[in-house]
Amino acid sequence: MVATMTERAPIHLRPPAGSGEPMLLLHPFMMSQNVWTKVAPQIAETGRYEVFAPTMPGHNGGPKAKWFLDTPTLADHVEQQMDALGWPTAHIVGNSLGGWVAFELERRGRARTLTAIAPAGGWRHYSPVKFEIVAKFLAGAPAYVLVKLLGARVLRLPFSRYLAHFPISAAPENLTDTDLLAIIDDVRHCPAYYQLLVKSLLLPGLLDLTDTRVPTHLVTCEKDRVLPHPRYTRHFTDHIPQLTQVTRLDGVGHIPMFEAPDRVSRVILDFVDGYAGNERAQSAG
Repeated sequence: MVATMTERAPIHLRPPAGSGEPMLLLHPFMMSQNVWTKVAPQIAETGRYEVFAPTMPGHNGGPKAKWFLDTPTLADHVEQQMDALGWPTAHIVGNSLGGWVAFELERRGRARTLTAIAPAGGWRHYSPVKFEIVAKFLAGAPAYVLVKLLGARVLRLPFSRYLAHFPISAAPENLTDTDLLAIIDDVRHCPAYYQLLVKSLLLPGLLDLTDTRVPTHLVTCEKDRVLPHPRYTRHFTDHIPQLTQVTRLDGVGHIPMFEAPDRVSRVILDFVDGYAGNERAQSAG
């Protein structure tokens, strides 16, 4: 039996002192706020940031979405949550789909800084890379159906652990049993799989990158099999005129928070700390 999706509260961590600059963490496609479970506490425990990691509509634990989804709709929902928190702006960190939404929020003036970890959306309307990426996710449809039907029992199937790691980590052993169960649960409760892919085929990717106004950090992942660097990330390096920093994370896959949470936390903090409290970083506010 296929379980239904239940909405849950976002991760929301305040620093020990009770106040800090706002930091928003946005998850990848088909995942949820769970990807930040190991990273969010490390950032909050510095005492410098209040951390908020929601689950976007159509994903496990997020609100239900009607019909088809696109990134402006996801950004609308995140903006509503920022407004409810009283956050005109925040330091925004996004991985994959979360990076795409982060750029959309920056375009709307909601970012103080932007950290994009293997961001999606790096294509034009009819560029080949767009159809290549969508095709990769469509090729995973049989696995998606199996997970929907079997849940955690899918791990009993031959080669299941190898197939599960392929779009996520550099090696199968880099994912713990707890990681795998969380990943399976997220995939099993993700109607956005088809809701977003349909819209992705019809719409262009990121627009107005040349107008990016805040300090921007592009983080690439050496073993990324979904959005491989440098061929895929060239869209960002060519079109962001003032790209502040580019960092490569060696030996990790497309969603590095599972296998290297300490390194991801350091990469985020090393960049954002340089602009926290800085007028330039808050120029969008």
